[in-house]
Amino acid sequence: MSTKQKRFILPEDEIPKYWYNIQADMKTKPMPPLNPKTKEALKPEDLFPIFAKELCRQELNQTDAWIEIPEAVREMYKYYRSTPLVRAYGLEQALGTPAHIYFKNESVSPIGSHKLNSALAQAYYCKEEGITNVTTETGAGQWGAALSYAAKVFGLEAAVYQVKISYNQKPYRRSIMQTFGATVTASPSMSTRAGKDIITRNPNYQGSLGTAISEAIELAMTTPNCKYTLGSVLSHVTLHQTVIGLEAEKQMEMAGEYPDMIIGCFGGGSNFGGICFPFMRHTILEGKKTRYIAAEPASCPKLTRGKFQYDYGDEAGYTPLLPMFTLGHNFAPANIHAGGLRYHGAGVIVSQLLKDNLMEAVDIQQLESFRAGCLFAQAEGIIPAPESCHAIAAAVREAEKCKETGEEKVILFNLSGHGLIDMASYDQYLAGNLMNYELKDEDIQKNLDEIKNM
Repeated sequence: MSTKQKRFILPEDEIPKYWYNIQADMKTKPMPPLNPKTKEALKPEDLFPIFAKELCRQELNQTDAWIEIPEAVREMYKYYRSTPLVRAYGLEQALGTPAHIYFKNESVSPIGSHKLNSALAQAYYCKEEGITNVTTETGAGQWGAALSYAAKVFGLEAAVYQVKISYNQKPYRRSIMQTFGATVTASPSMSTRAGKDIITRNPNYQGSLGTAISEAIELAMTTPNCKYTLGSVLSHVTLHQTVIGLEAEKQMEMAGEYPDMIIGCFGGGSNFGGICFPFMRHTILEGKKTRYIAAEPASCPKLTRGKFQYDYGDEAGYTPLLPMFTLGHNFAPANIHAGGLRYHGAGVIVSQLLKDNLMEAVDIQQLESFRAGCLFAQAEGIIPAPESCHAIAAAVREAEKCKETGEEKVILFNLSGHGLIDMASYDQYLAGNLMNYELKDEDIQKNLDEIKNM
């Protein structure tokens, strides 16, 4: 009889009661976001026209390390949390590595990804404020699906702008949002001023998250009793995602191990921060030696090849100016299948942590990510989302290094979502139709030059 435990699950009463706000413990606080009109440090009330007031306060809170999770949100978390921490014995065996590999399985949520952790919180705060309508953007559709469901849970109407390339590549994601009662529009669209301007300039433009954000914010600002919600990048979104790492901390204790490195795929930073920040507090406060690795697509490499500066979070310039690693808000990413990672900038907290060398970043080519995803599927029986494949590829790289050195390192990564609605992209990969995208330094520089005088 084998005594090897595969899955570690916390009972419902151990679901965290507080989110962790790393800003309170950071030695160097993130620089303040700026009001784009006055260029002065943003105040919570500057954001009130766009977001629910409590979310604005959470966004700029740099003093409270622990923020209570509302009871109504915790009750909804019980529908799928705690999510399992899983020892990847199959993957270890397939790689022949002495490393111990663990993954946090966020794919078991009702919509198949980690995004629901923040969607439920944001919808709740909007409902509490008496808001009736919410709007957002989505790339691959995971966030749009999460918000559509969360809006329905709390009795709100949802309107989602989906990046046009993903709208066409992932029709079932669109169907999911509509099943939950949301209205879905391909972005750029003719329904907003921002969308019309972009289509006029480039009639065949396939969209970007920056474009879709502009359209959603415009809708929120021009529609009575409507607020905008965001699936990544901003600090309050990452705050809600720390439920992942807080659970993982207790589950790693159950497994009797502590991670030498923690890996998350990286688009705007919410799932990466969600798994890493609760562990990172021990690095900041106690000097615990852990590596934190963000795995981003080589075709959208803001952390590894972008520049740290103030930039807009959207294409039309509706958002505050954020101090972040960016490729420029006008960056048009390649149409890779990891649609949720095709974003031009990184969140302000992660950007500061990278500047302070508390974390590191790697870029992963599209073919390497799918190769790792297929290996993981065959070894562990779960088909990962194309986004999550980047984290798996980075974990495989580290496990292979352990094979060379013979070190028994403990690797933890976040499986941010499953890929069962992304099979069209696997079809493309298996048919040999996907390719890697090479971004030239001069193209990145040209883009950054256009915004350097902001």
